[in-house]
Amino acid sequence: MARPQGPVDPERTNLLRFHDFDLSEPILRALDELGYEQATPIQEGTIEHLLRDRDVVGQAQTGTGKTAAFMLPILERIDPEAKDVQAIVLCPTRELALQVCDAARSFAKYLDGVDVVPVYGGAPIRDQIDRLARGAQVVVGTPGRVLDLLNRGKLLLMDARMVVLDEADEMLSMGFIDDVRAILKRSPWGRQTALFSATLPAEIRRLAEEELHSPRTVSVTPEVVTVEKIEQRMIEVAPNDKPETVDRILRAEKPKSAIVFARTKLGCQRLADELERKGHRVRALHGDMSQGSRDSVMIAFRASRVPILVATDVASRGLDVSHVTHVINYDLPDDAEVYVHRIGRTGRVGRDGKAISIVTRRERPKLDAILKLTGARIPEWTAPGAPEPVTVVADVTEPEQIAVVEAVTTDGVETPARKSRRGRRGGRRRGAAERSGEQDAAAVTAD
Repeated sequence: MARPQGPVDPERTNLLRFHDFDLSEPILRALDELGYEQATPIQEGTIEHLLRDRDVVGQAQTGTGKTAAFMLPILERIDPEAKDVQAIVLCPTRELALQVCDAARSFAKYLDGVDVVPVYGGAPIRDQIDRLARGAQVVVGTPGRVLDLLNRGKLLLMDARMVVLDEADEMLSMGFIDDVRAILKRSPWGRQTALFSATLPAEIRRLAEEELHSPRTVSVTPEVVTVEKIEQRMIEVAPNDKPETVDRILRAEKPKSAIVFARTKLGCQRLADELERKGHRVRALHGDMSQGSRDSVMIAFRASRVPILVATDVASRGLDVSHVTHVINYDLPDDAEVYVHRIGRTGRVGRDGKAISIVTRRERPKLDAILKLTGARIPEWTAPGAPEPVTVVADVTEPEQIAVVEAVTTDGVETPARKSRRGRRGGRRRGAAERSGEQDAAAVTAD
């Protein structure tokens, strides 16, 4: 059975299949074997442009299929006879680089002589130098390690035809933008460049204007990405009741695999320790851990040996585990779009998922921003088997919204808009009695 590739608008009737693109038989064979049939909006909007040598700016959340959007055109144009680097993909984290590399290898399964090599910090550079010396047409790496290899003369980009910046906004927020600019200066002037980003802050727009040549811009609105198959719930509590509430949710839901998101590194570790004391099999994942420790945690989580992962947003970038059944927001994020990214960790590859947010009174403005962005109705959480609450705790108060996915090109050509209706008028009532004098715990050691 075909594996769905990200959300598909149910009103779309003109879905493109991968066989509609000018892709070679070995690539199509690998896609068929993987169950890839219909292109997602970001793939539909970008693949054809990239196959035609055009620069592209793609705005889309994680989980929309953007890896295939840029990797299929790369592989289609690789010369297997030449062993020099012909394409380079920059990623903000080691985890994402490995994920992109694994996907590329699966797409290239039937392409003889095509080598994809990951390079990243936290691993012996000598091993990566030796691997590059044996030949690699595609390099996927983090900016710091790529720049290090360039400075050592062990990585050469004079034959690189294509450069991809994946999750450019995260590379900016993690302080890699100067490294990215330095790498672009070391790549050929006539290269093709693709930039993919969930958001387009001013610095990323400036980078695109300076480094890309008349790029086609393809945007997938976050409303569509949010939640077609994700059940969203919330529960309002006092700040001091949060740890006990997480324990209660986990015992009631009995998730096969869950990610609990905390806002700070210290809060993440403390929550993981508390849940472990209560008998849960849980590990923490945050920026204060060594790369080896983070790798160990992810191996155990992917293999389902550890069913519960408590993570910060920075540590979770590039985390793509298809079997996650639940996402729990222990702390709501400051940015509503980060909420979209978080809950997108569940409900993947066509599966259903559940997202439960624990909210304090002071977090109400954050919840309101999430509701405005997503247009989603979020009822009160009740334990499975318990009666559903009569009232809705949170809902959008604005008229019916129409979310539009569209690909817009800078030369005035537009692809057909695809619309999905979601969000009706609704009231908003509190599902828990307000507690006077409650205050959020002080924020410590923010990522």
